[in-house]
Amino acid sequence: MLTPIVIDGLSDAALLFLVAVGLTMVFGVLRVVNIAHGSFFALGAYAAITLGLWAGALGLSQALSYGALVLSALLVAALFGPLTERLCLRATYGRGEIAQMLVTFGIFLILDDVQKLVFGVQERQNDAPLSLLGVCNLGGIVYPVYQIALVGLAVVVAFSLRWFLRGTRAGKLVLSVVHDAEMARFSGIDTAKVSVAAFTFGVFLAALGGSLASPITGAAPGMSAEATILAFAVAAIGGLGRVEGAGLAALIVGLGRAFAVYYAPAFDRATPYLVMFAVLLFRPQGLLGVVETRRL
Repeated sequence: MLTPIVIDGLSDAALLFLVAVGLTMVFGVLRVVNIAHGSFFALGAYAAITLGLWAGALGLSQALSYGALVLSALLVAALFGPLTERLCLRATYGRGEIAQMLVTFGIFLILDDVQKLVFGVQERQNDAPLSLLGVCNLGGIVYPVYQIALVGLAVVVAFSLRWFLRGTRAGKLVLSVVHDAEMARFSGIDTAKVSVAAFTFGVFLAALGGSLASPITGAAPGMSAEATILAFAVAAIGGLGRVEGAGLAALIVGLGRAFAVYYAPAFDRATPYLVMFAVLLFRPQGLLGVVETRRL
């Protein structure tokens, strides 16, 4: 019984991490509480499904649906990342979390309506990436290979982000802005470019999470709100702005939900929020978060 619980938990944790990592990345760099995060997640899912179905309708190889997963995230990031940061968010920097939350909530409402106008209100599905990889037998239970591959991909994303931030010049510039934006500006760093690049990268991560999840979950109205709530829960548990924290929190919540499904199904959907309540009760800054001083 333990094997299927662990596998289900790891698969769920991979999706949760992909949902939350973009949110925690944006907060870590820009200190923006991005309520519109789930909208970019949903747009990535819709774009991936649309591109995959379009390629199938043209008679192209179904293997191209894997390229559509990445291409859709790139398109969403390129279209919405710089535009949103420059036109909407830049004016809120330094004006407090309330202003940022109101602006990003407005973006969330607008994009939610845009999704319905462009993609309709019917659920969409393209399981070609899921079916092409087939299934495997683990512990006597059949699992889609795609679902297992997501676990490895989430690990790759986590370590790649850590390497980028700690081991590259661009990543170190980002970290310098995170630690002290004012000092970074005085040191000659173009913080405006760093901000737009960081937000666009956060949008890409959100859209990538949606596109990679789409073969399993599909896309439907309402998924933006669900993704936003889950992302905030996981990010808060791990510590907002901490990539490693998002990974740890996703693992805890994923395994917790798997145990709940098998032993207490009534608590399945409530598990992330029960874990968040328990963690924040004793560590308000999250598991790997740090207490920060603020200038008045």
